[in-house]
Amino acid sequence: MVQINFWAVLAASVIPLIMGFVWYHPKIFGTIWMKEAGLSEDKMKGQMVGVFVFSVILSLLIAYFLQFVVVHQMGALGMIGGDEMNANESYHAFMKDYGMAYRSFGHGSLHSFMTGFMFVFPVIAINAMFERKSWKYTMINAGYWTLTITIMGGIICGWYAVDGFHWMTQK
Repeated sequence: MVQINFWAVLAASVIPLIMGFVWYHPKIFGTIWMKEAGLSEDKMKGQMVGVFVFSVILSLLIAYFLQFVVVHQMGALGMIGGDEMNANESYHAFMKDYGMAYRSFGHGSLHSFMTGFMFVFPVIAINAMFERKSWKYTMINAGYWTLTITIMGGIICGWYAVDGFHWMTQK
């Protein structure tokens, strides 16, 4: 049975905030990003609690969805309609043989990186072009999200059991 480790999803959902504090720090990309986004220090001041709370809620959605990108066994479960009780014996034999295959931080990171590069980057770039934003702006934001979901996907894929974490795919 494909189990969801809600602790991994919860841990992954705080990664966007942690990465945001680092990535958008004034000494990294924060000053450049504010200039390219047309923001100022004064415009950024004010009540941010609601922004952070809503960001965590949205990050939970991203983390929950990433399971379906990085955990291949979710695809096998989807092929039988999501109900293991109605599955053929071949499904159970497959899951017995391959139920934990490719469940590691490295594998989850790889698939999340590909998602960032081939899905998130184009979405951000299309929006930025229509908003007449610079390529600096595009690359800062796309780089942030690609790196962020790469880490998130690694956590979700590698931490499939509450009591263990796998950095590399088990042989």
